[in-house]
Amino acid sequence: MNIKALVLFAVLAASANSHLRAEVVALQKLKLKVEETSVSGLSAGGYMAVQFHIANSAIVKGAGVVAGGPYFCAKDDQNTATSICSCTGFGSCQPAQATQLVPGLVQVTDQNAQQGATDATSNLSNSRVWLFSGSVDSVVPTPVMNALETYYKNYVPPANISFKKNIAAEHAMPTDSFGSACSFKGDPFINNCNFDAAGELLKWIYGSLNARQSGALGGKFVEFDQSEFLPNPTAHGMSQTGWVYVPASCQQNATCRLHIVFHGCKQYPGAPLAAGPQGKFGDTYVKGAGYNAWADTNDLVILYPQANAMTSNTRLPRLNPNGCWDWWGYDDSAYAKKTGHQMAAVKAMVDRLAGVSSPPPPPPPPGFCGSATNSAHAAAGRASPWFFWWYFARGSSDFLGLGGTQTTLKETSAGSFKSVASCS
Repeated sequence: MNIKALVLFAVLAASANSHLRAEVVALQKLKLKVEETSVSGLSAGGYMAVQFHIANSAIVKGAGVVAGGPYFCAKDDQNTATSICSCTGFGSCQPAQATQLVPGLVQVTDQNAQQGATDATSNLSNSRVWLFSGSVDSVVPTPVMNALETYYKNYVPPANISFKKNIAAEHAMPTDSFGSACSFKGDPFINNCNFDAAGELLKWIYGSLNARQSGALGGKFVEFDQSEFLPNPTAHGMSQTGWVYVPASCQQNATCRLHIVFHGCKQYPGAPLAAGPQGKFGDTYVKGAGYNAWADTNDLVILYPQANAMTSNTRLPRLNPNGCWDWWGYDDSAYAKKTGHQMAAVKAMVDRLAGVSSPPPPPPPPGFCGSATNSAHAAAGRASPWFFWWYFARGSSDFLGLGGTQTTLKETSAGSFKSVASCS
């Protein structure tokens, strides 16, 4: 890390120390053009950004994705998540296979839209998509991002997609002023690559923007209570509080636009970080990823929802020790749909900021009950494998045994199944 970055890191840490003692408040209504909302994210946050874009395309006009992958890439399977959609597992990694998943993921996307679980895919024809893959990213290699580009081209005109992949960046958010060396892998997963990813993605989505703020920021950081939008958030992989940056103009009744930023794994507020406030990550990503200076001069409100680590879970054995967003189903079988716990919570934050009421969720589909092998249940989305051998029912996490074992499953609520003796 160079001297300039070290100094900025120290300033951010001191600022975060002071900020963490500030009062937590309820999220307030602002004057927003909600139909011009956009989203971006890094790594797990990139996957979450794609999910949120697809599910809420009626209001989300664009997405920026750094080191993410296609919608529903993991298919509710932790093995796929860690061996194809990312290289985070213990065995071999085959990211090139991600492209082979795309036709099936398009089918799932279309089916979810037809069932009302996501917005109509026709909305995506006007979207703007910005993609970044570091050429030396060892966590989400470029072939996974290639698969994301292929996926988006099923819905978004190629001219509306920008893909930057010629910078030798490791797995991190690229900036032009803050973070570790560009090829470094590790905390704070923000790297100084002499490239302003936040600015580039915002300009691609929104078009011409005013120059970013070069001096002190004129807006304010607000820490708000996320439990208003998801009761007991830490039980669902979300932090108790989140942040929003509100430029001065947006505090003074200007009509502003909203951009949602999803951080990556190991970047949640309580994550260990030696250089952070009190040895924790705190608001390092909120203040160091590069968005706020652009927001300050362009009437952009930046919403920073916060994930959290989970070391226990009703969907055993699925845990989330690194504080990632749910893109493989560790908390919720509906994680990629509007009704997913985290997805619905963030949408409710958007609705609060925009002063609109959230629509009721779509009615659940008819419940399933039937017998099949565990591997067949998994193929149909009713069960999930663990380390390729053991199978668990989705939702209840009932242990089912090996893949060839015949089991009767009953759907007890939308997307949640339990083992029963019979369907009678």
